[in-house]
Amino acid sequence: MTNWLKENLTTVFNLPMPVVDWLMMVYDAIQVFDDFADGDSVERKDLDATIWNTLVGMHQNQFFILNSQLLVPLLASMVLKWQASDTVERMGEADAKSFVWRAGYYDLVLTSVSIIHGAEYATKNAHLVLNLYGEKLEDYLKEFENA
Repeated sequence: MTNWLKENLTTVFNLPMPVVDWLMMVYDAIQVFDDFADGDSVERKDLDATIWNTLVGMHQNQFFILNSQLLVPLLASMVLKWQASDTVERMGEADAKSFVWRAGYYDLVLTSVSIIHGAEYATKNAHLVLNLYGEKLEDYLKEFENA
């Protein structure tokens, strides 16, 4: 998924490498944090990369430096929505709403596309950002059938 996502950010959306790098650091960190929260194994190299990227790398990224006033509120919202979704999941009440709230990362992608290419381009290509979300609702809900 990581290579496919990076390829799409680069070729479909024509995002500059600093944007792609920042979005991939966020995506990779989300995956590690989610695996850890779910009790899944996390490889040491992935943990080390996540520690570096969340504490240093993301903040040194030129795209983030120039646009942090727009990006930080979206990051905060993404985290809060993930936490709410995770709470609902642990209560055994996962549903379509919790599924949607897990997808805050794609708000970052769409906003990044808009920052780089403008609102008109983002509007014309927003459906392509939507299509980046690979998980299906049915598959998400199946995870909790026997939990």
